[in-house]
Amino acid sequence: MSKHRVTVRWQRTAEPFTYATYSRTHRWHFAGGTEVEASAAPAYRGDPALPDPEEALVASLSSCHMLTFLAIAARAGITVDAYEDDAEGTMSKNADGRLAVTRVVLRPRITFGSEVAEDDLAWMHEQAHEECFIANSVRTEMVIEPR
Repeated sequence: MSKHRVTVRWQRTAEPFTYATYSRTHRWHFAGGTEVEASAAPAYRGDPALPDPEEALVASLSSCHMLTFLAIAARAGITVDAYEDDAEGTMSKNADGRLAVTRVVLRPRITFGSEVAEDDLAWMHEQAHEECFIANSVRTEMVIEPR
């Protein structure tokens, strides 16, 4: 179907190379030319000012749900004026005892051009979750709490 490429680059910046001293800062280079400076999560000696892979996973799930939701609404003739999501991921041990992002909660707030029935809103969120490519790619529990 399609391929998606990202180049991740890191370079040692300090001597000696030890767990306590190596930099976690690196760059994500996307095919369209965008570059993002990233780091590890602060709990793992990363820079708290930079996005980390766990945040990127949560952002990807939220973004995919939103884009899928917008497509469903547009195809149904429902106008969406604004969409905002305060997504949150939880890292804990999974069933195998390994650290993982085990749960992501999406909290979308959507402004529509006209009144939308609660049943229609629930159906659109269910469809968006089922059709989201990223949600279909992970084992993380996803919860959608529309506001």
